[in-house]
Amino acid sequence: MSASAYVPPHGNLLFHWERPRRRKLAIAGFLLASLGLHGLCFLLFQVIYPPTISLLPPPARVSVIAPNTEEGRTFLRWLAAEDPALVSETQRPADARAYQLPRLAHIPSYVAVPPRLRPLPSLPEQAAEPAALPPGPVPMQTAAAEPPPIVAPSTLLFSGALKDAAFTAPPLQFHAALRAAPEDARFRVAVDGAGVVRYALLESSSGDAALDAEVRRALALSRFRPETLPVAPNEKLTWATATLNFGSDLALPPAAERAP
Repeated sequence: MSASAYVPPHGNLLFHWERPRRRKLAIAGFLLASLGLHGLCFLLFQVIYPPTISLLPPPARVSVIAPNTEEGRTFLRWLAAEDPALVSETQRPADARAYQLPRLAHIPSYVAVPPRLRPLPSLPEQAAEPAALPPGPVPMQTAAAEPPPIVAPSTLLFSGALKDAAFTAPPLQFHAALRAAPEDARFRVAVDGAGVVRYALLESSSGDAALDAEVRRALALSRFRPETLPVAPNEKLTWATATLNFGSDLALPPAAERAP
């Protein structure tokens, strides 16, 4: 009979309806046995065993270092070498003699007993003839005073038709705004028959605009003698070139006011 043909007595059921085994008594028995075993161990190790014996500390010991062993002698030599009292005191070298005189500085004999000096000999008699170079103070030569600097005045020159004309100009005293040496200023001027400067046109600047303005003002104040002009008083203007050469009388600004 095969296993597939076996049919349980209660039919083909999905669940097992057997009554569960009683295991609560086994667990309770294990718990009680564990509790009794713990109580027995407590009684055995805490009550039956004798109490703990406390040990006293060992007595104090004193070690004496004696030179009867090589280890002791080595330790004593190390203590002597590291002694701070021996390091701070002066020790004689090992090769020094027992009796050695100290080194004394040389004291000359004339320090203790001053020597007796001989008197100075008398001066020789002077000859009758005078000496060529008698003794006396050395003559001191004073440095010669520097001559005053030569002042080169500024000059105004006319070329062309006004080269030989006589004119009068205001004082040529100019004040530069820059400390650099200016170039010669050149103007194109026009003079009428009465000797008055009508126009002054800048041709070549001096490099200083303020200085050019002062030169134009001086040209405007200049006057020519009509009889020396090449034209009549009622005729047209005379054009020429005016050149101002700046001299050493030009006033320069101080160093503190130097323009950038």
